[in-house]
Amino acid sequence: MSSDEPRVYRQARFRPPPGSCDMLIVRHGESMPAVHGVPFDLKDGHGDPPLAPEGHAQAEQVGERLAHERIDAIYVTSLRRTHETAAPLARRLGLTPIEEPALREVFLGEWEGELLRQKVAEVDPLVPIMFREQRWDVIPGAESHEQLEARVRPALARIAANHPDGRVVVVVHGGIIGCIMALATGSVPFAFLGADNASISNLVVTPDRWHVRGYNDTGHLDLEEGELPG
Repeated sequence: MSSDEPRVYRQARFRPPPGSCDMLIVRHGESMPAVHGVPFDLKDGHGDPPLAPEGHAQAEQVGERLAHERIDAIYVTSLRRTHETAAPLARRLGLTPIEEPALREVFLGEWEGELLRQKVAEVDPLVPIMFREQRWDVIPGAESHEQLEARVRPALARIAANHPDGRVVVVVHGGIIGCIMALATGSVPFAFLGADNASISNLVVTPDRWHVRGYNDTGHLDLEEGELPG
């Protein structure tokens, strides 16, 4: 370039800051439907249904989508639907998933297990209040938004600290994805509650800031009707 030619400034692509952790956040595949009068198994007080056949198919599609990515680790929660969703990808990559119990689903108090689905379907009087106030603890005994944030934020920070300049897959739940995205964006608590089963969201985590790079990517899926939360 000669000295009399104007300097050109191209638009720059986003690059993860040095030391950050690139997280691919996967919602688990569809779990077994609730059947009236048949309670879900519980794990540490939380409903713990396995994946439905559709969920296993979705898990395979997640595995196919991410099999050729550079993945340093796979994280799951203490609930089996995340383990089952991670299994096809873990098998392809030869990785053993790491359990992070603090990312288990929102605790729903008296509506834990299969009851939330029933209450939402039947439009229990508390349901519109819950969505209007955007608080889980409208449900008797349920976890508050503040309690949820107090375990989710440090859990993601721990994962990020373990993988500076790395990329990880984190398989979690619909309510947890909603919390993560609300923390990252400063949105109202339920703004991102509708992530589809087996969708992929993307978050770049630094000690000072969480960068949202994608939300609810379902390009790898044959979409079915979803449900909230799970």
